[in-house]
Amino acid sequence: MWIFLNKAFLSLVHQEGDETTLLVRARSSGDLEAAFPGAQVQETPDHDYRFRAWVDRETVALAMAQAIRDIHYTNFKDSIHDPARHEAYLGVWTAMFRYQRQQLLARYSRP
Repeated sequence: MWIFLNKAFLSLVHQEGDETTLLVRARSSGDLEAAFPGAQVQETPDHDYRFRAWVDRETVALAMAQAIRDIHYTNFKDSIHDPARHEAYLGVWTAMFRYQRQQLLARYSRP
């Protein structure tokens, strides 16, 4: 699962044989700590996601629930204050907007 927070981009995956912990990965230094203060973050330069931490599933669920409760903006993109992160997220927004348009075109252009 990908999660885009205004202060962190996270990738969450299951670890085979471990039902209580999730491997939470990030591309940017500080993202894991922003989402999970106190997490034991490992830097893994040879992996796709450079930063990773094993976090208890319940801790992840509670942190994401709190992130939802903390929403006080009317536009997500405007809540991102780091210009580089904003630009990266805008790229994802643009790709998904194109995907939406393609889906609509495919839906209404069927014979």
